[in-house]
Amino acid sequence: MKTPDVCAATGMKRPTLYEHMAKGLFPRPIKLGPKLATWPQAEVARMNAARIAGKDEEEIKALVVALTSERKNCV
Repeated sequence: MKTPDVCAATGMKRPTLYEHMAKGLFPRPIKLGPKLATWPQAEVARMNAARIAGKDEEEIKALVVALTSERKNCV
C-alpha cells in the first residue's frame, strides 16, 4: 500500500503517520526502489486490528517489532 492508501486505511494524516513511525508506533515502509516505498496490506490490517482492540503503546511497539522481524522471513 502506498502512503495515501495507508492514510485512508488508518485514518491518519501523512504527518501523523510519519510521527507514529518515528515513535515506533507504526512500521516503516519497505523500499522497493529509490522513489517507491510501500507497506504490506496485511501489516496495515494488523496495526488497525491492534488499535481497535485497545492495545496500549507498548503493545503496539511490540507488534511493530514483530512485524518488522517477520519481514526477514519472507522469501
